[in-house]
Amino acid sequence: MTQVPMPHLLLLVGSQHLYGPGPLEQVASHAREVAAALDAAPDLPLPVRFGGVLTTANEIQRACLAADADPNCAGLVLWMHTFSPARMWIGGLAGLRKPFCHLHTQYHRDLPWDAIDMDFMNLHQAAHGDREAGFLHTRLRSTRKVIAGHWADPAVQRRVGDWARAARAWHDLQGARIARFGDNMRHVAVTEGDKVGAQVRFGFSVEGYGVGDLVARVRAVDDAAVNELIDAYQDAYDVAPELRPGGERHESLRTGARIELGLRAFLAEGDFRAFTTTFEDLHGLDQLPGLAVQRLMADGFGFGAEGDWKTAALLRAVKVMAAGRDRGTSFMEDYTYDLGPDGPRVLGSHMLEVCPTIAEGRPRLEIHALGIGGKADPVRLVFDAKTGPAINVSLIDLGQRFRLIVNEVDAVGHPPLPKLPVARAVWTCRPDFATACEAWIHAGGAHHTAFSFDVGSDVIADFADIADVELVVIDADTRLRDLRRELRHGDVVHGLRGGFRD
Repeated sequence: MTQVPMPHLLLLVGSQHLYGPGPLEQVASHAREVAAALDAAPDLPLPVRFGGVLTTANEIQRACLAADADPNCAGLVLWMHTFSPARMWIGGLAGLRKPFCHLHTQYHRDLPWDAIDMDFMNLHQAAHGDREAGFLHTRLRSTRKVIAGHWADPAVQRRVGDWARAARAWHDLQGARIARFGDNMRHVAVTEGDKVGAQVRFGFSVEGYGVGDLVARVRAVDDAAVNELIDAYQDAYDVAPELRPGGERHESLRTGARIELGLRAFLAEGDFRAFTTTFEDLHGLDQLPGLAVQRLMADGFGFGAEGDWKTAALLRAVKVMAAGRDRGTSFMEDYTYDLGPDGPRVLGSHMLEVCPTIAEGRPRLEIHALGIGGKADPVRLVFDAKTGPAINVSLIDLGQRFRLIVNEVDAVGHPPLPKLPVARAVWTCRPDFATACEAWIHAGGAHHTAFSFDVGSDVIADFADIADVELVVIDADTRLRDLRRELRHGDVVHGLRGGFRD
């Protein structure tokens, strides 16, 4: 996966001058060791830098201001090694914009019971120093992740790593640009939304372009570049004979390659991280982009079909969360159901645009007719998805607020689909089909989603906290009556926060 920057996390450690210079030197030594261990931990996707032991209000404020101003800092990890009086932190934290994780730990894992003296006790005060900090964070109503446990424990490092994935995605969205070619599919409600509100809440902007702007880039592609890309296709996929050089449909593959190269050029020139297309606005393009979209998603770009810019931004965020893992993440649509006696299953697919990172085995590059869009037959990658635990995530605009909805699912095997020439995944829903579908519909979940084998609902929850948006989780513990009550409570809470609107 390409197109994903690598920011860092900053470990800030709290203490005070009450204990003298010797203990502070020990605190700094311990803090450097913790930072180095987190930096080397395999479950942390971002580097961790030591930002210093902070002992005065001025030091804390300067460190927080510097972190906010650093474009390469994705977030902070705070730890009160000793007691750090929390009023010192007000000036720094009250205006902090970067997300932070409060790591409640201590340097020594085991207590040396026969050797503990007051010097040891003074040096290892996180048990109450972090509680002092936690009070202030709550008093300031700071949104943060709290993780308790020893810093060398792999389970603790995994939780820090999950939060780091969410912080990385949030960092990536700040100032991100989404290219929207044409408008959304006509008369569709869920792909609409408040783009200004989204920019205020999430930090990305949606930029509209006529399809002609893309067509100009496509027409500028030279034959040598097309030839090189055709060779890459043959190396990566099982190419249908009619599409290979000399085959009767080879020119259609060249057209698909030209669209990919033009689209890549457009996105690179504008530094876009996600994009949308719609089959109802293809003027000047010979095919609906299928293969091009699939390959761009595999490189880390977000995508939304039919002008769905919210799903494009969401998919980009989940792609960034998943960076470094290899099971796959894709744009997806709940397409149809198997409601037979073997148990309800969902067949997820789309006309063309499913990312090959979720493929089980080597995709096949084929060409088939498409009954909508009024253009030539498009080329596309055809494959079955992997099996195993996954999630489906939807981002919706409720007018007053945004809501994230996630359903934990299990992708399963299925009978052959010889007459369905698109990429596809089949899954069962947790806790069961009826509860999950009814909960999803009550919550307002869209039919377009980000589908991922690499990201769990805990990471999405961390992202929702950072973004300060409502989250609805549908999992093995979901009970419909409780969820409907949760939705009603959410309406009240967010109405009080933002004001009620008709």
